[in-house]
Amino acid sequence: MADQVLLLSLLATTFALAIAFEPSPLQDFCVADPASPARVNGQPCLDSKLANASHFSFKGIHVLGNTSNPQGSKVTPVTVVQIPGLNTLGISLARIDYAPWGVVPPHTHPRATEILTVLEGSLSVGFVTSNPNNQLISTVLQKGDVFVFPVGLVHFQRNIGNGNAVSLSALSSQNPGVITIANAVFGSKPAIDTDVLIKAFQVDKSIVSSLQTQF
Repeated sequence: MADQVLLLSLLATTFALAIAFEPSPLQDFCVADPASPARVNGQPCLDSKLANASHFSFKGIHVLGNTSNPQGSKVTPVTVVQIPGLNTLGISLARIDYAPWGVVPPHTHPRATEILTVLEGSLSVGFVTSNPNNQLISTVLQKGDVFVFPVGLVHFQRNIGNGNAVSLSALSSQNPGVITIANAVFGSKPAIDTDVLIKAFQVDKSIVSSLQTQF
């Protein structure tokens, strides 16, 4: 009997750890207070008596993003930074605008799964599974289609039409984070040692130096 209790306790603890990506709310809300000197995993709470509607709203998700950049895309995030009331609630949004043939380059969200819905246009999307298989799972989405990018996996989006495209993503974190692969590898500060990148990508030093200059 004792062994069964111990096993059930271990299973319950493992399950709790598996789902506890972010702090569970123990109150109605915990409006983020970035001015607080407290240091916690997330954001400290503002006095609930000071909360108002502005802490729970964001205006501008309908605004067309400026895609006049080398990638031809613009992400409008709606995270705990934009809506302090999202603190501890484990969810956020992002609007993504794409110029014709614009891309959101390969990136990861270290703290969130993303579910994307196409609002306008056609998108080529995909993600790559982890080592050792590195399988590309990709498809083409049309208006109204939905696709999921699992937490932590490298993924991308590309507008494959001659007109603008728009998508809306929901993410399972108040602060999902973004690691753009090219920026992280070739634009780190200080720079990753050139010899490391030469061996990692099996290319000449001149190519690595050129890429580091761009990023």
